[in-house]
Amino acid sequence: MKKKVLIFSSLLAAAMVAVVSFNSCTKDFEEINKDPYGISNDQLAVDYKLVGEPFKGVLQNIYSYTPAWITQLQQNLIADVYSGYMMPPTPFRGNSNNMNYDLVDGWNTWPWNVAYSNVMSPLLEAERNAGTEFPEFIAWSKICKVEAMHRISDIYGPIIYTKFGRLTADGGVEYDCQEVAYDAFFKDLDDAVATLTPLAQDPNSRKSFTNFDLVYGGDYSKWVRFANSLRLRLAIRISKVDPARAKTEGEKATSHPLGVIISNDDNFLVTSDAGITHPLNVMDNAWNDIRMGAPMESILKGYNDPRLAKYFNPSEVVPGQIKGIRQGIAIAAKSDYQGFSSLVDLGKIQLMTAAEVFFLRAEGAARNWNMGGTAQEMYEMGVKISFAQYGLDATTYLADATSTPIPYVDPVNSANNIANTSTATIKWDDAASFESKLEKIITQKWISMYPDGQEAWSEVRRTGYPKLFPVVINNSGGKIDTDKFIKRINFPTGEFQTNATEVAKAVQCLGGPDNGGTALWWDID
Repeated sequence: MKKKVLIFSSLLAAAMVAVVSFNSCTKDFEEINKDPYGISNDQLAVDYKLVGEPFKGVLQNIYSYTPAWITQLQQNLIADVYSGYMMPPTPFRGNSNNMNYDLVDGWNTWPWNVAYSNVMSPLLEAERNAGTEFPEFIAWSKICKVEAMHRISDIYGPIIYTKFGRLTADGGVEYDCQEVAYDAFFKDLDDAVATLTPLAQDPNSRKSFTNFDLVYGGDYSKWVRFANSLRLRLAIRISKVDPARAKTEGEKATSHPLGVIISNDDNFLVTSDAGITHPLNVMDNAWNDIRMGAPMESILKGYNDPRLAKYFNPSEVVPGQIKGIRQGIAIAAKSDYQGFSSLVDLGKIQLMTAAEVFFLRAEGAARNWNMGGTAQEMYEMGVKISFAQYGLDATTYLADATSTPIPYVDPVNSANNIANTSTATIKWDDAASFESKLEKIITQKWISMYPDGQEAWSEVRRTGYPKLFPVVINNSGGKIDTDKFIKRINFPTGEFQTNATEVAKAVQCLGGPDNGGTALWWDID
């Protein structure tokens, strides 16, 4: 990380103050929500700006576009690493940091900060301005909230959701236990889909979103399909902890008249403002702070997967070869691992693809849900459409019944070498056990969802697949089991300072201590 963005530098401290006073961001919503545009409501209402303009910022902060140092703390030094996708060559804080489970409170507050200040607060104001006159914007807000806040819940567990914008008698804000939050997610999707479906089906409906929609250009049908796909994602997420509810919600998603995402044309990709570089490219190219993760090397090289060259560049440490860095290793100096494989330049922010949705349907079918096809059909479509996303053909790949992940070899330090942890192959075997099928499905889904480490980390925790490499160094002081991997991130320290009564109740929801070793509600064996 460059000196100007060092976590504990005075410049970063000044930036934290300048952006917003985040320690109380879930309580100071009234102040945050003042009109930022400096013109009257009457002027803004002419072309929906009063309710629509905030959505641009919201969509660019579910995963922050800029500045890159916020994204680095929001996701990269958490989920992008824990998913197995990436690993820094940089020994932050004397090589005692998130990568080896010495969780850094000053880093890990940022997913929370961004979500409440840059998503929930502006959406609350947009909903107030929409009132009863613009129900389509309230529906859109609900979809955006679910997309953003399920990611936050999947980091911390309990979150402030249904009570956001309302203070308790003693000035706090109540949390929802994760089970309650997920129930609210499904209900919000119900409401949103019910509102937008008739608009999508009516060619004469007003096109209110067009000037503000950085994903689908105001297309109601695509937003409904995304909402249905998001419902399916959340249904699969709770399939172990609440299988009956999961089946109901999953089948509701795929049986809807407008269906789910089935084409790469409907992928959820967020457009940036002109001139803004993808933050991962800034971290990678400008700062040399992120590189390929060792599991990506093991799995993609083992499978002879042609997507490997679409994701990563050849390394300098072993010229011409792709080399990833294992998580949680001893790094003495950045120069030791900086020459490992960098990331191929990225374009739009990717938060859901058709491939992911087909893999969700494959798992649903394997669980005997009605997904509109067999598990094999959905699995193979997932692989094909992921390949098509990169201009590739999957025919030979899908017929491969022998290739498996390979051992990992560290050319800098052989102490980090490790045998391959999986024998899963690619070709579908309908006679295999459910767990064997699940490992295939999740491994291929994991490959296809790159580079969204947040969703990948959630699936690794939920299923145990793909089988990642444990950290070499565990600096958690016994709080996180090396073999069980990290389960969550601690609640922000600011919440204990400004919302102490309610965050204490939230800890009780966890059923364990507020640390990285306590599993979330849906994360059961």
